[in-house]
Parts: sequence; structure tokens; C-alpha cells
Amino acid sequence: MIIKGVSAKSILDSRKGPTIEVSIRTNVGNFSASAPNGKSTGKREAKPYKKSLEEDIQALKDSGDYFSEDVLDEFDDLKLAEDVLEGHVGANSLFAFESACLKAMAKEKKKEVWQIINPKAKKFPRLVGNCIGGGKHSSSDKKPDFQEFLLIPNSKSPLVSQNTNRAAKANAQVILKNIIKFKGEKNDEGAWMVGLEDKKVLEVLKDLKDNAYDEKKIYLDQGLDVAASSFRKRQNYMYMNPMIKRDVGDQVGYLSNLIKNFNLLYIEDPFHEEDFEGFAQLLKKFPDRLIVGDDLTVTSIKGLREAIKHKSINAIIIKPNQCGSLLEVKEVCALAKSEGIKTVFSHRSGETKEVILADLAFGFGADFFKCGIEGDIREDKINRLIEIEKGLK
Repeated sequence: MIIKGVSAKSILDSRKGPTIEVSIRTNVGNFSASAPNGKSTGKREAKPYKKSLEEDIQALKDSGDYFSEDVLDEFDDLKLAEDVLEGHVGANSLFAFESACLKAMAKEKKKEVWQIINPKAKKFPRLVGNCIGGGKHSSSDKKPDFQEFLLIPNSKSPLVSQNTNRAAKANAQVILKNIIKFKGEKNDEGAWMVGLEDKKVLEVLKDLKDNAYDEKKIYLDQGLDVAASSFRKRQNYMYMNPMIKRDVGDQVGYLSNLIKNFNLLYIEDPFHEEDFEGFAQLLKKFPDRLIVGDDLTVTSIKGLREAIKHKSINAIIIKPNQCGSLLEVKEVCALAKSEGIKTVFSHRSGETKEVILADLAFGFGADFFKCGIEGDIREDKINRLIEIEKGLK
């Protein structure tokens, strides 16, 4: 595949914020891809743009001539693109450009995008669905302190998992209507907003989990995205619903009780994004649960190595546009796998219609796929995973 021209433009994400769409003109056709935006961002993740979205757009347009002699046929050929763009664009722009390149490679080889990554891929990830939201992603005055309350079907069939999550969410709505004046309003990730405190939400989902399985033996696990950095101030975790101040030791104890009482499988970002030791304490107490790094590791090889050094996590969030480089995503996934660390490919809060995340998750052998439960812009990604599943049967 030979790139003959590059263009880019600003589009709106699902939160109506500006993001980038990159298009390439090649010998096999024209291809486009876009990048999402995050709201809850780790302070060590790469900048989305070198200086600004507008300057990245211009830099991409100016780069077209530099690709005229390069042939990009294999995944690792993305290194040629990174050599050209390094220092000129940010992570969002690089991710969108490389995604467009993968689409062109797949077209030329008459393959699916995931086959460019790993033609032998066969493992499907478990779906992680955000059912009830709080924290930064919810706009209500009174809300849970934790950012996401998650449902995780035990099926590795994306189709079965999605149907299970939809049914479970519908049942959760019935429970909520029985205990509060539930309006059914959703946040920017398609999760319901409620005025309940964290423990009460967990009780609702535990009630649901304990009774929501069928003849196919599809069970639900329960999880949390604590997003603890969002409410940490002056070395303490400042809970607002109800108002309680917890230091690191208190936070370890509180989360430990929640894990035990509600049999939580998955706990994401339970401590501040620089507290590798806090993560390590929780993992040592619960080695059989998933202690997941997101803001802690920001899809960077450096962050993952630091987490491994401190024995902080046994699962890592993969958000490709946190680093921009799909080659680094490959490196992060390979290192995680070699260390027995589970990978969780994840959407962002400001999403686009781009569905390549599903191909990346399947191609890289993700253990989990975190992409909400409802909402067209998120379901499109899950539907792409289902499409891959059906194509293999």
C-alpha cells in the first residue's frame, strides 16, 4: 500500500467536543479514521495534539509528500509512518492516521483489519458494561462517588454477552424504580445517573447479579471503576455521598470490605494515579480479583513496567489514543501477556463512529472489551465484534 496524500479535519465526538478525522489517499482507495476524546484522563498520558488540533491538521496535510516512496504492507511498517510524524502531531492524530493505514492494508490484502494484526486470532474478550455512572461522567448534583458500576457476563461470545448485559440493565431499571424516583437519565457514556451512594448502587447490582442467570449458565460478575484520582485532595480521598475523608489506609480497608461483601471481580483505578504502592496493597490482599490500572499506566510501556516493578496490577486498560502509537499498543499487550496481566481494551467518554477498536481488541487477543452497554456510538463497536464472531463461524 502506497500513500499518495493525507488530509484531516475536525469533527465532533459524542460529547460534541472537537476531535480529529484523518483521511489517506492510496493506490487501493481512500480511507478515513477518527480518534475519541477522554474526560477522565491520566496526567501522564500523551497529549492528544502537538500544540493544537488545527496545527495537527496542517502538519498531517504537509506530511503527504514524505510518504510517496514508502510501501506499507505489514503492521510493523507503521514504524515508517511514525518516523515521519514523530514530533509533529499528538496521540489522537497519530492513532487516527495509523488506523486509516490499517484499513488500507486490509483492503489491499483482501483481509479484515484484525488479520493484519494477527491472522490466527480466535479468542473473544468478555464484555464489560457500564450500567450505572457517577463521578466525573455524571452531571447530577447528588451522585455516587465512583465513576462506573460495571456488569461483566462470563460468556466469551460477544453476541451472548451483549444480550445478557442489555437484559440485566433492563432488570436493574426495574429495581431502581422500586427504591427511588428513577428518571432513567443517562450520562455521557450511556450509563444511568442516580442519586444513590456507592454501597446502595452495589446492593442493586448484587441483587441483580444473584438472580440474573439463565439456562445457558450465563452469570454476571460485578466491577467498579473507582477513578480515585478524581476525588483525591491533599493526600486524602474526599467522598461526597456521604461526606467522608479517607486516607490511603482507610481506602484500602473500605475497598477491601466492598470486594468481600459484594464479591467484586474487577476494580479499576482504586487509588491515585501515582500511588503504585496503594494498588500493590490491594492486589496483595486480593490476587484472585482484577486490580486494573488505567490512569496509573496510561497505555504506556513505561507505565506498565513501573506497575510490574511494584507488583501493582494484574490487569491493564488499553486505550490506543492514550499513546497514539499502535506499535506501542502492541508492545504493551505483549509485555502484559508475558507477565500474566489481563488486557482490557476500552472506549473513551467522547466517542466517534469509528469501530476499529473492536478489530484491535480481537487482533491483540484482549481479555476484556469495555464499551458500555447502550447507545449507537458504543453499540457500533460491540456490533463490529459480533460481526467478527459471526464471520468466523
